[in-house]
Amino acid sequence: MYYSTTYPSPVGLLTLACDLTGSKLVGLWLEGQKYHGNTIMDGMTEKSGMPVFDRTKDWLDRYFDGEKPVADELSLAPVGSKFRQEVWRILCEIPYGEVITYGDIAKKMAAKMGRTSMSGQAIGGAVGHNPVSIIIPCHRVVGANGSLTGYAGGIPAKIKLLELEGVDMSRLFVPKRGTAL
Repeated sequence: MYYSTTYPSPVGLLTLACDLTGSKLVGLWLEGQKYHGNTIMDGMTEKSGMPVFDRTKDWLDRYFDGEKPVADELSLAPVGSKFRQEVWRILCEIPYGEVITYGDIAKKMAAKMGRTSMSGQAIGGAVGHNPVSIIIPCHRVVGANGSLTGYAGGIPAKIKLLELEGVDMSRLFVPKRGTAL
C-alpha cells in the first residue's frame, strides 16, 4: 500500500504518492496523465502530512515560483525496471531550462550498456512511463527535429513547463496529427 495526496499547480491538480514510511516519493502525476498511478499496484490511500509530501510540496512551490530546485533534493523511489531507472537517472541530469532529444538519451544509454546504438522506441517508452513527472524532468525531452512529442501529461502542460523554465521555444513545434516524426 502507498499513501497519496494532491497539490494544485499551474499545470493542474497533481497527485503525489509515497511509500508507507512517508520518506520516499514514488509518484507524481498530472490529473488525467496517461499511465496515472500505473506503477502503484497495491493501491493508494489518501493521507496528507507525510514528511516527503511536505518536502515535495515545498520543492514544487519553489519550482513554480521560478526557482531551480533539483531532483536530488528529494528522496525518490520510482518503480520501474533497471533499464527505465537508468533512463530516469539521465533525465535528472538535464539542466533546468534546457532540452535534449530522445536520440541523445539513446546514445547515453547505449554507451552505459556497452552498445553501439539503442532503440529510440525503448527510450520513448521509458521516458513516457516516468512515474515522477516534473521532478524527473521528462518534459525536457524533445524530438530530434524539435517536435514537442511524447509527454504523458499532455503537450499543453509540456509547453507550460518549458516556458516556465525559460526554454527558447522558437525552434520547437507541435507536430501535426497523423504525421510521422
